[in-house]
Amino acid sequence: MRFIARNCIISHASKLFSNPVIRSRDQNFNLFRQYMTVISNKRLLAKYPSTLVSFVCLDYSSDSKKHFINLEKKTDALKDVIEHRKEQLKGTEQRIRQRGEEIVRDIKHQKEVTGQKLRVKKDHLIKDILETKAKVKERIEEVVERENVFTVPNVLCFTRIAMSPYLGYVILQGDYSLAMGLLVFAGVTDLLDGWIARTWKSQSTKMGSFLDPMADKVLIATLFISLTWQNLIPLSLTLLIVGRDAALVAAGFVIRYMSLPPPRTLSRYFDVTHATAQLAPTTISKVNTAIQLLLVGTTLASPVFGYVDHPALHALCGITAVSTIVSAISYLVSKDTYKFVKKNL
Repeated sequence: MRFIARNCIISHASKLFSNPVIRSRDQNFNLFRQYMTVISNKRLLAKYPSTLVSFVCLDYSSDSKKHFINLEKKTDALKDVIEHRKEQLKGTEQRIRQRGEEIVRDIKHQKEVTGQKLRVKKDHLIKDILETKAKVKERIEEVVERENVFTVPNVLCFTRIAMSPYLGYVILQGDYSLAMGLLVFAGVTDLLDGWIARTWKSQSTKMGSFLDPMADKVLIATLFISLTWQNLIPLSLTLLIVGRDAALVAAGFVIRYMSLPPPRTLSRYFDVTHATAQLAPTTISKVNTAIQLLLVGTTLASPVFGYVDHPALHALCGITAVSTIVSAISYLVSKDTYKFVKKNL
C-alpha cells in the first residue's frame, strides 16, 4: 500500500509538473516540493497512506480541472477569433473578386472603345486616300491629254505590223511572188495612212507619230532578216539596220517614260490613250526609209526576174548602209526629233 501511494504521488507530481497548460513555473515548483516533502516523510506516509493518495489525487484533479476550464475558455475565445478572422478573410476575398471583375470589365470596355476609335480612324484614312487618289487622277487628266487611238491611220499601222511576220514566213518558204504582193500592199498602207493623217486632222494622233515609224521598222527588220537568211542581202548590212532601229525603239520607250507625269505606273505607261510626247523624224531618216524599202523591194524581185547578185544591188546596199549611218547621227544631233505634250489649261 505504501509503495502504491508513493508511486501514485510521484506519477501525479511528474504529470502536474510537465503539464504545459500551467503557465507559472514557480507554482509548479512549489507544488512539486510539497509532494516530495510528503513522500520523504515516512511516518506520515506509513500512518496515512490512503489519505495521502486521496489528497494528492484530489489536489491534482482540482487544479487540472481549473486549468482545463481555463483552457476551454481560451480555446473558445481562440475559435471566436479564428471565426472572426475567417469572416474578415471571406469579406476581403469577396471584395478582391469584385474588384477583379470590375478591372476585367474596365479592360474589355476600354478595348471596345479603342477598337471603335481605330475603326473610325481607319475609315477616315481610307476615305482620305480615296479622295486623294481621285484628286490626283483628276489632276492627271488635266495635265495629260487623252486622244482617240482607233483611227484609220493607226489601224493601217497595226495591220502592217501584224502582217510582217507572215511576210517573213513567205520569204523563208521561197514564195517570192506572194512576198512581192504583200510588200506592195504594205507600201500602199504606209502611203495611205500618212495621206489620211495629213488630210483629216481628226485622224491625226500623237500615238501615230510613234506607231508609223515603228511599223516601218518592224516591216523592214523582218524583210532584211528573212532575205539575209536566204543569202540575198549581206549580214553586215542587216546587223547595221536592225541595230539602228532597235536603238531608236529603245529611245522611244525612254522618251515615253520621261514625258509621263507622276505617278509613273505600268498601267499608265502602256495606256496608249495618254498622249505625252510626239516624235518628228528627220528628213534624212525619211530618205533612208525609202532607200531601205527600195533595196528590199528590188532584192525580193531579183529571184523572180533573174538578176540575183547584180552589181546594181551591191551599189544599192552601199548607199543604204551610208544613209542608215547618217540618219542615226541626225537623230543624235537634232533637237527637234521629239517634244513633250502638255495640255493647255
